[in-house]
Amino acid sequence: MPEDKSQTTGSFKYKYLAGNIALFTISNFVSKILVFLLVPFYTNILSTADYGIADVMQTTLLLLVPMLTINMGEAALRYGINRSDKRAEIFRIGIKYVFRACLIVAAGCIVGCIPARVEMRWFFFVFVFLFATNCLYEFLILYFQGCEKVKLVVTGSISSTAILLTCNIVLLLVVRMGLDGYLLSQMLAFSCASVIMLFLGRSEYRSSAAVSADFEKELLAYGRPMIAYSTGSWINNAADRYLVSLMKGVAVNGLYGVAYKIPAMLTVFQRIFAQAWQMSATKSYEDDNSSEFFSTMYNAYNTFMVVGCSFLILTVRLFAWLMFKKEFYEAWRFVPPLLISVVFGALTGFLGSICLAYKDSKAMGWATGIGACVNIVLNLILIPGYGAMGAAAATAVSYYLMYLLAFMKVRRYVKPEVKLVRDYSAYLLLVAEAVVMIAFTGYETVISCSIFVVITVIYGGEIFKIIRKLIMLTKHA
Repeated sequence: MPEDKSQTTGSFKYKYLAGNIALFTISNFVSKILVFLLVPFYTNILSTADYGIADVMQTTLLLLVPMLTINMGEAALRYGINRSDKRAEIFRIGIKYVFRACLIVAAGCIVGCIPARVEMRWFFFVFVFLFATNCLYEFLILYFQGCEKVKLVVTGSISSTAILLTCNIVLLLVVRMGLDGYLLSQMLAFSCASVIMLFLGRSEYRSSAAVSADFEKELLAYGRPMIAYSTGSWINNAADRYLVSLMKGVAVNGLYGVAYKIPAMLTVFQRIFAQAWQMSATKSYEDDNSSEFFSTMYNAYNTFMVVGCSFLILTVRLFAWLMFKKEFYEAWRFVPPLLISVVFGALTGFLGSICLAYKDSKAMGWATGIGACVNIVLNLILIPGYGAMGAAAATAVSYYLMYLLAFMKVRRYVKPEVKLVRDYSAYLLLVAEAVVMIAFTGYETVISCSIFVVITVIYGGEIFKIIRKLIMLTKHA
């Protein structure tokens, strides 16, 4: 059966994107703000060793869930939007691979706990259930997003956060279960939110139609190359922390880890837009005016990220003073290059969504894999001499390389109308602003403020277009 063609012409595409951005904004801000506020609560209740064990488990989940499910969640998102007739089939295939992944983890934990110390065996057992609940939850979030049930996805996300908050208060503060209560809270949040989504979205996956072996192969062909993408993304986000700890010690890595809190402010917007944009890209990629739409959104996104990055570099010391304790204040020096890496990571994700809309998951796996390899090599070269600053610089360079490779790949499908001279002038100004803030000790704030003004002027025309488009959408709402 041919793919469904939604009428995504004219202003509808912008309204569709804007509506999804609004919903994902509610979901992300509620969850991110509450999780952020819980950090002091966790550090007061849990010991550093307990928190370290939990962090290892959560980091491992980020690697194993997409790898062992062969990215069935991403496949469900991509195919669910354009193949509404296959949504029940997609659900069954996805659940099959979620169940299979759980069995693999269970077998691995049984084998792994045999040589482990007695006190650690319990955590192997707990990890099986933590993986199973998280794996199902992540698949359902992406599946219902592919079904265009954005309100249901938001409900699931907010429910998970609310349940997590309630369970934390009861299990950590009242019952005082410590690390076990912390992990049990997550499992209950994931499982209860999954049940809610399954109940509310049951009309999407109820069907007696048989699963097509050919369609399952098509989903696997899409998901397998993305293992390199998800693994590369994990390496880019986590490898530098492991290497800093190994080469410079946990104290330096503590500063480096804290430094990520300020770039996380820019990452929240990136995540909101990325969730909505992936749906829009998939719906619009075959339209006659898709190149125009992609170009408009790319330029708007690039403008927001670059101007936002410049502003945060300018105000980095202020945010560090507000957010970091006295002994952690010096972590602000690592923030500027990490902010620049967020900009190129966001643009890479934008371009990657276009490749994925055209079902070219190999392109993103290739670009991210090369970026991850370069990241590790640069970390090994720079960390011994420059410590955490070397890791931050390596991250920025690897993300720029990923962006460049993704830009080259996406031009096979669409040729976005971009102003390279303008954009690269702004990128160089960002690097200059970062260097000035880190290295100078006199007029760095004045110079950084001047660079921010110049970047804002450079993108003045684009900012005016964005405001005009928002006004038009408001009038026709």
